[in-house]
Amino acid sequence: MDELGARAAALVARHPGGARLRRVGTSRAGTPLLLLSVGHGSRQVLVVAGPHANEPVGGATVLRLAERALADPRLTEGADTTWNLLLCVDPDGLRRNEDWLSGPYTLGRYARNFFRPGFLEQPEWLPEGPERATLPETRTLLGLQDELRPFLQCSLHGVDVGGGFVELTHDLPGLAQRVAHSAARLGIPRELGAYDALYWPPLGPAVYRIPPPRQGDLTAAITEAAVDSTWCHPQRYGTVTAVVEAPMWGVAAVGDGSPPADRDAVLRSVSRTLRHDTRILHHLLARIRPGVRRAGPDAARLLAPVDDYLLVCPRLADAWDPDTDDGSGRALPPLSTAHLVALRIAGRRLALRTAGLLHQLVTRAGRDPAGVLPELDRLVDEWCADYRDGCAARWIPVARQAEYQTRVVLAAFELAGRQAPAVSRSGEPGWGSGAAVPMHRE
Repeated sequence: MDELGARAAALVARHPGGARLRRVGTSRAGTPLLLLSVGHGSRQVLVVAGPHANEPVGGATVLRLAERALADPRLTEGADTTWNLLLCVDPDGLRRNEDWLSGPYTLGRYARNFFRPGFLEQPEWLPEGPERATLPETRTLLGLQDELRPFLQCSLHGVDVGGGFVELTHDLPGLAQRVAHSAARLGIPRELGAYDALYWPPLGPAVYRIPPPRQGDLTAAITEAAVDSTWCHPQRYGTVTAVVEAPMWGVAAVGDGSPPADRDAVLRSVSRTLRHDTRILHHLLARIRPGVRRAGPDAARLLAPVDDYLLVCPRLADAWDPDTDDGSGRALPPLSTAHLVALRIAGRRLALRTAGLLHQLVTRAGRDPAGVLPELDRLVDEWCADYRDGCAARWIPVARQAEYQTRVVLAAFELAGRQAPAVSRSGEPGWGSGAAVPMHRE
């Protein structure tokens, strides 16, 4: 897989006895899905990088983990463990982010070149269950889980704006303290009220329990991760899954666990802003859509996530508004200042991503008959400034993002290893283009 695959192959060439690289599948566009394995132990760890196309830090993290495992026998033969590192599970989506991956790393450049496929095209989700999974990337990941039966699976995610946190299918006592220590050492804010885990039980500061999947409509699935996923699939083997989130732009206020001064006023403001932004974006889309229908499959892939975001925005605005009943029958949990900051960031994120995708729809068409580009540029600049100036979002160097994620994975490995039963079987059998992957060298 271009430079990331080349770096993994070079690592194997330097350590032919300790590391192997094999093709385990093929993406929809024909890109090899590569698994880097280190060690020869009977206990398996599976680490999945690149599950979301706009979250590239996992590629740097898996290379760092491989180097650590090769340098420290306590992580391999000393623990009877093989590390299986999937370099990227959505390489096709990652390639579409390469215009911002090449830097400079500014919020405006990120927003105008952001891509993340629609919900039904994201490899980790199983909205109709594992038996009906259709994406080749998803089937590859499910096959690896069934082959390896890992005692630990780590899914490496990135938060564009906010803080670091971890989601677990099983409690790992002591992990919250390890996360706090690593975050403090590396200057990574911890997200104490993560939007993704708003309704999930906390296991400690910035650590959340992934609830069992349940049936729900598409909007519930998108907003609450309520459907089945590859996080939960290997539980039949006793696997602990840790979803490790590392922020690209950090916001210190997501770590403020104090009671808010006026919870309802903030919620009303966030909901009102999201509704206002959604109306603007709906009007812009209505002007763009006639040309999109004639633009072919590439435009359709950009339009799918736009439709997803605009579908869920009104529901979220109602769910967060203290004066509105969204029909779910579920009240908001107790909210700290950190929760309110996270909701403000999440509402802005949905609007900014939508504006960025609409911007690409117009610019890639090479013409703007509806005359929307100036308005889109104004919105992107205004909303990025809100992150930068209103939320004090600051870029975190990739080396620190990857080191934080590496330390959290190693902490989860140690703690899960204490719980895992002995394994009697051996399951063993960068991102985008080379021009787009300097981040793991930073």
